[in-house]
Amino acid sequence: MTTSAPERIKALREQIDNHNYRYYVLDEPSIPDAEYDRIFRELKQLEEENPELVTPDSPTQRVGAKPEGGFAEVQHELPMLSLDNAFSEEELRGFVRRIGDRVKGLDTAALAFACEPKLDGLAISLVYENGVLVRGATRGDGYTGEDITLNVRTIANVPLKLRGSGWPERLEVRGEVYMPKAGFEALNERARARDEKTFVNPRNAAAGSLRQLDPKITAQRPLEFCSYSTGIVDGGELPDSHSETLHQLREWGLKINPEMRVVTGADGCLEYYRDMEQKRAGLAYDIDGLVFKVDSREIQQALGFVARAPRWAIAHKFPAQEEITRLNDVEFQVGRTGAVTPVARLEPVFVGGVTVSNATLHNMDEIARLDVKIGDHVMVRRAGDVIPQIVKVVTEKRTGDESPVHIPSQCPVCGSDIERTQLVKRGKGGEQVSEGAIYRCVGRLSCEAQLKQALFHFGSRKAMDIDGLGDKNIEQLVDLELVRSPADLYRLSTRDLLRLEGFAELSSENLIAAIDQSRQVNLERFIYALGIPEVGEETARTLASSLGSLANVRRALPEVLATLKDIGLTVAYEIHNFMQDSHNQKVIDDLLSLEVQPKESGQVSPALTGSVAFGDLINSLGIFKVGKKGADNLAAHFGTLSALLEANEAQIAAVTGLNSQAKRNLFEYLQSEAHRHRLSAIEQQLREFGMHWECQPEESLQSLPLEGETWVLTGAMEALTRDEAKVRLQALGAKVAGSVSAKTSALVAGEKAGSKLAKAEQLGIRVLNEAQLIELLEAEGQGL
Repeated sequence: MTTSAPERIKALREQIDNHNYRYYVLDEPSIPDAEYDRIFRELKQLEEENPELVTPDSPTQRVGAKPEGGFAEVQHELPMLSLDNAFSEEELRGFVRRIGDRVKGLDTAALAFACEPKLDGLAISLVYENGVLVRGATRGDGYTGEDITLNVRTIANVPLKLRGSGWPERLEVRGEVYMPKAGFEALNERARARDEKTFVNPRNAAAGSLRQLDPKITAQRPLEFCSYSTGIVDGGELPDSHSETLHQLREWGLKINPEMRVVTGADGCLEYYRDMEQKRAGLAYDIDGLVFKVDSREIQQALGFVARAPRWAIAHKFPAQEEITRLNDVEFQVGRTGAVTPVARLEPVFVGGVTVSNATLHNMDEIARLDVKIGDHVMVRRAGDVIPQIVKVVTEKRTGDESPVHIPSQCPVCGSDIERTQLVKRGKGGEQVSEGAIYRCVGRLSCEAQLKQALFHFGSRKAMDIDGLGDKNIEQLVDLELVRSPADLYRLSTRDLLRLEGFAELSSENLIAAIDQSRQVNLERFIYALGIPEVGEETARTLASSLGSLANVRRALPEVLATLKDIGLTVAYEIHNFMQDSHNQKVIDDLLSLEVQPKESGQVSPALTGSVAFGDLINSLGIFKVGKKGADNLAAHFGTLSALLEANEAQIAAVTGLNSQAKRNLFEYLQSEAHRHRLSAIEQQLREFGMHWECQPEESLQSLPLEGETWVLTGAMEALTRDEAKVRLQALGAKVAGSVSAKTSALVAGEKAGSKLAKAEQLGIRVLNEAQLIELLEAEGQGL
């Protein structure tokens, strides 16, 4: 039976609305992004073919045209009042005590409060009529706001039509539009790349995005909406408590904060405050405090309002995260890769709960972008445990006595020259060289600062794990010229260590034993310990597990490295250049000669043999106008690199999916003897590694047992450390995350497991204790 267009459109809209609800409200996506995109495209095409069936609440109708003449004013039928603030425990207890004074006979110790984070964004009002979104407005002054309906419609988690049934004929939902931290950083990163002005903080970014006159711009910004209350309600009723009302909104498709709780009394509120204060830095969004509301609507009505605020709610603010202070000086530090980084020395200021006297300035480009000068008054931001940073110069406070910041010409530690890095962009017709943002000391390990940082990284817990090799000991070893490279650690004797302050016979023997023990190390730890720029733990693990041996990593061509999972061409060149550097080669050779023996499989991962993505390889060559899709078309047409190399102009012209310019560029690329020689070398190395594409992967090859699963570790363990457990789980294919979400597959709970265990139990996630984890590991060949 053939489905009619109206029926199919209705079914697709229902599917999309359901998937949006699961993704944005429940945080439980039910289909892959690609499948969602396919459904959306089908609906869009059907609506284009049947324009008379398009309705305002269709998922395809989020982005409209610009409003003429700017934003219209909106009168709030029920004022959007502000909240009184509490900044201390005493003020919070005073708020609860006043409630008891006003409502006689009320036991405030047993009074229920709805608690939720105070999102640092922009308050808005959404009006739904018969379940359909008809208006969005800013809070404004509480009485008059601006009509931003067209912009609100572009926010993906704002439902254009409410789910289910039972909603009032007219319902006003109030909440906060905000920008998650990850989206904010990505937005600013794109702005820096285009040399555009960046936003100071996520709140400014959200406000600026929501007030764009062009909804298409708002649609490109990573905004989210979270409900926190209701306003006008006509033609229906809501539950008797605030918390139940929010849960009802969630059923109707509106997001509420997952951290919302109901507690009793002032003690419960303060316990929630302390808990959220600990969680604050790890949240995906900024909050500047918490909101406590009397949960009972009946008691709310009895308490009423005072001036512009309700008597039944209060905002308990966290310490300020932004303050203004004076920039006294800028000094330059040298890191383990030689990067010379400016550090701001500030007039001490209390911000984010601590006294701050230093802040990061990132690099000289950031100094130029901010136009910061020594002597300026600057806005300093500190969020959680993040290093404080200068986000803005208060130019109106300038006196004319401020002085510019200059990069030193010589390293402040060793006196070597400082050079600006060259940024090589590969693609679109070859290599384009420009000046990078980083300045480096060219002294390498002859520079004490670089040597000390490199040694500290080399011996750290996640690298060679040399117990007892702390920063103070490294300082002495370098200052006494006992160690000039990581290899020198393995030449140390007990007698050498006795020269160090605080070392006796036993402590010297223990450190020598720890150094000796580190000679046997997993390949991935060894690669990570080398300190290759842009290579963290995950990339080191990919290199070790994919290529199987240090020898393969050392000789791998960048194009071959770029075929590995999550390694782009830029990182591939960093790895290749590091391994080809004569100084680095000597350090590695010295380590190997001193019996440092990385444990390696010696074989390329079976998952790679015969399964290299030929299209990805072609795409990595950066041939102008030959993008990812064109590269895949070439791969499908020619099948092998040899066939592509032998192709003549007519054969290339016969490839579908490439325009004439791309075909011409490809033919010219293949005429270059240098390019052909390079491609031949790539093909030869892929074949040597067993990573060619002519054969299909063996059917017997199976995915790892925990492939695609996300595990979380929490609490203290006895038989193995959390790091050891993480390595073993990763070896079985699992991703090990730091927080629990609906996407978590399993949680391993050790002793004194706290909030993560509670959240896992709340979400119904599988929980294992340490004994059960060890049993699983042993069953899969990863036992102790």
